[in-house]
Amino acid sequence: MTDPEQPLDLDHKYALDRDCTTLSRHVLQQFQSFSAEAQDLSALMNRVALAAKLIARHLSRAGLVEDALGFTGRTNVQGESVKKMDVYANQVFISVFQESGLVCRLASEEMEDPYYIPENCPIGRYTLLYDPIDGSSNVDINLNVGAIFAIRRQGSEDLDYSGKDLLQDGHQQIAAGYVLYGPSTMLVYSIGKGVHAFTLDPSLGEFILASENIHVPDHGPVYSVNEGNFWQCEESIRNYIRYVHRHEGYTARYSGALVGDFHRILFQGGVFLYPGTIKKPEGKLRLLYESAPLAFLIEQAGGRASTGLQNILDVVPDRLHARTPLIIGSKEDVALVESFIQEEQRERQEQEILASKGN
Repeated sequence: MTDPEQPLDLDHKYALDRDCTTLSRHVLQQFQSFSAEAQDLSALMNRVALAAKLIARHLSRAGLVEDALGFTGRTNVQGESVKKMDVYANQVFISVFQESGLVCRLASEEMEDPYYIPENCPIGRYTLLYDPIDGSSNVDINLNVGAIFAIRRQGSEDLDYSGKDLLQDGHQQIAAGYVLYGPSTMLVYSIGKGVHAFTLDPSLGEFILASENIHVPDHGPVYSVNEGNFWQCEESIRNYIRYVHRHEGYTARYSGALVGDFHRILFQGGVFLYPGTIKKPEGKLRLLYESAPLAFLIEQAGGRASTGLQNILDVVPDRLHARTPLIIGSKEDVALVESFIQEEQRERQEQEILASKGN
């Protein structure tokens, strides 16, 4: 039995300190102050964490709860079939942030227009952009899903409900992150001071620090792409896929959930690709809700995110639900994919020049 008169072993003391670093405490430590912005972001992260806990609880009981699985029978603004879990998760974020007092509006891929909270707007200085359930088709078969979020400062006090001020590049994000619902629930975030991961401890009801200052390897073995779309991709992407097939050291991993695939690459290195196709060169992923938040994270972790021709964080959307191709992960692996795309572009330009001279 430990003698209460004796001080704790120092190693034990520091282990307790590390293990008890909660999400809100960590945010304040990042700022090294109790400034208004530090307290705001700490409170906002607490709200994201609360939404994550509610959704995680619902997901764990999805097969037992009536009307939790399957489709609703309607489509979202992108024309995609809406899953019941999408609706639930979207409403959770709205309900949680209505009570925050800090967020004036929310924008989600599930809603055509931003959702304004008028009672918050006189003091609410922030906008939350989010994908409430990423990979929702995985829910019905009990595979991992996630959520993606980003926080931006409210650009204007003019409540015209258009959200035009959100049509800015990803550098305007002041925080971003994701939640991974898997064997454990993890929340990964950055406020521009590195990337940090937290695991939900169900016994405490708190997200506890698991990994700090995550750095993605400069090169990794994983390439993550839906090869079922092989013949719909541009020749440059097909050439890249042929390249990794011919060279040793590459491993294909693709789960159908962006958050899960990104999480693996963040820790192990490699590259995730969701390129445009010949019919849809703009790609599938939404810039504001998916690509830009994850680009913010990967750059903070020492990696890169690109469309193939432009850094994702430099892309300015022309509409709220703009899509973009996404190549994201380790610096060297992203650069390799870009080299195939840029080579194809050079060849195309040369052919156009020759064709114009021939005329």
